[in-house]
Amino acid sequence: MPDMTVVSIIPIIAVVLILIIIAMGYVKAPTDEIIIISGLRRTPKIINGRSSVKIPFLQRTDRLSLKMLAVDVKTSKTIPTLDYINIMVDSVATVKISANPEMIQHAAENFLNKDSKYINSMVVNVLEGNLREIIGSMRLVDIMNDRKTFATKVQENAAVDMAKMGLEIVSFNIQNIDDAGLGVIDNLGIANTVAIRKNAEISRANAEKEIAVAQAIAKQEANDARVTAETVIATKNNELQIKQADLKVQADTKKAEADAAYEIQKQEQMKTIEIKTAEAQIAKQQKEVEIKEQEAAVQEQQLNASIRKQADAERYRVQQQAEANKFQTQQAADAEKYKRIAEAEAKLAEQQKAAEAIRVAGEAEAAATKAKGIAEAEAIKAKGEAEAAAMDKKAEALKKYGQAAMTQMVVEKLPEMAKAIAQPLSAIDKITIIDGGSSSEGVNGVTSMGGYVPGVLAKTIESVKETTGFDLKDVMQANTIYAKTDRNVKFDAENPVVVETATKNED
Repeated sequence: MPDMTVVSIIPIIAVVLILIIIAMGYVKAPTDEIIIISGLRRTPKIINGRSSVKIPFLQRTDRLSLKMLAVDVKTSKTIPTLDYINIMVDSVATVKISANPEMIQHAAENFLNKDSKYINSMVVNVLEGNLREIIGSMRLVDIMNDRKTFATKVQENAAVDMAKMGLEIVSFNIQNIDDAGLGVIDNLGIANTVAIRKNAEISRANAEKEIAVAQAIAKQEANDARVTAETVIATKNNELQIKQADLKVQADTKKAEADAAYEIQKQEQMKTIEIKTAEAQIAKQQKEVEIKEQEAAVQEQQLNASIRKQADAERYRVQQQAEANKFQTQQAADAEKYKRIAEAEAKLAEQQKAAEAIRVAGEAEAAATKAKGIAEAEAIKAKGEAEAAAMDKKAEALKKYGQAAMTQMVVEKLPEMAKAIAQPLSAIDKITIIDGGSSSEGVNGVTSMGGYVPGVLAKTIESVKETTGFDLKDVMQANTIYAKTDRNVKFDAENPVVVETATKNED
């Protein structure tokens, strides 16, 4: 089995390789280009306007363009003609690589892989040489009078040399011929110019004479024709007016007869129309009566049919409705009965459960109330004893420490007092200070806002002093150097005030 598989795969691989080689070597040449495939064979393969295949790595492709190339051909110096007159010629040639297979071989040998600049230089050299040769074989008059023949001779003479290079001349045109300032070309035209001018003047005089004679004859003939025409026109106008008068009389007569006939015919038609109209009205009324009788009969039949059908339908509907109501009433009564039985049973069970729950809840609430009362009594008792003991200890401490204890209590409450004073400020979401600049008294909005709490706290301490006689400021300053030296403050432990006995420096 493995050998058979390998044998079956080998043709596939071979086909794939062949397809790859064809794809890699596929070459297509456009109509304006020649592709040359060389290698393996002595004679290269030339492709133009078709496709082919090259063998990769063993053959190569080169390209030659068939596009036309414009070449300027100018003589580098003056060239003598057959009559020994030195001239310079400026011309333009259009060349291209020939599609002839033999000439393509020559072009491949000479211009393969060469640019247009190289081809241009080679063509210029060949054409300039042939141009010199043709100039030397023709007279100046012949060159000037027949430039086309001159250009054709140059093209035909250079065609042989161009074919050897694989090129063909599409066109060759003479642009300019110059005698290098000698004036020979200008002098050649003087005699011709004078003769042409003379002939032109003679022709002009003869033409003017013929024109004058022709104009006089034409004026006479025109005048005769005008008089004859006017006479004929007057005669014709008179005849026309007479004819128009006769025709008008006839037309008026015919018109009067036609008007009278029209009126008579109109009266007859009106009479006929009135008779026909009356007959039509009578017939219409009779038809309307018949139609109304038929409509009444039809409506009577429809009414009878609709009333009978409605009565039958209504009777059937009433019967069906009665039966439906009867069935619905019975179903509703049965449902209501079962519903009331179920509600009664549910209500009885609910009442039994509620009674049991109320009994259990009452017993639990009573026990809880009893226990709560005992606990509250014990708590009140313990709280009272604790408060009494605390009051006793506080009284002893006040008695023992006097002013110092009171000072400590007040100092401990100061943070709470400050917090209470600042509490309204915490409820403010945003503050806008208008007088943010410095004032003349050194007070602005910022300092006023910052001094709100200390100011209120100081006023509170001042109020405590006025109501109780306790001066916290003096107590706190009692142990300072200023109090002991300048004010001679004495702290009396028995009396909770500060006594200022004397001043050290009386003077």
